[in-house]
Amino acid sequence: MKAVITVIGKDTVGILAGVAGECAKNGANVVEVTQSVMQDMFAMIMMVDISKCTVPFKDLADSLKKIGTEFGVQVHVTHEELFNTMYRV
Repeated sequence: MKAVITVIGKDTVGILAGVAGECAKNGANVVEVTQSVMQDMFAMIMMVDISKCTVPFKDLADSLKKIGTEFGVQVHVTHEELFNTMYRV
């Protein structure tokens, strides 16, 4: 099982480390990441493997949103199944 994490907001030091660290703390493995900084705006998409996650999905999502609040960015966590359903063509 995987999840898609999106992060958007004003760029600041440590956003990637904070999100990745929270994933690691909860047993979610970062599989792929892309990020971009456009002027002072930070945008990142992560694919994480949650099959060995040590907390329920909702708790992981809540903890990542809390990290986002600490950095002043928006963090959205979407389960892979929902993501695929939403964007199926």
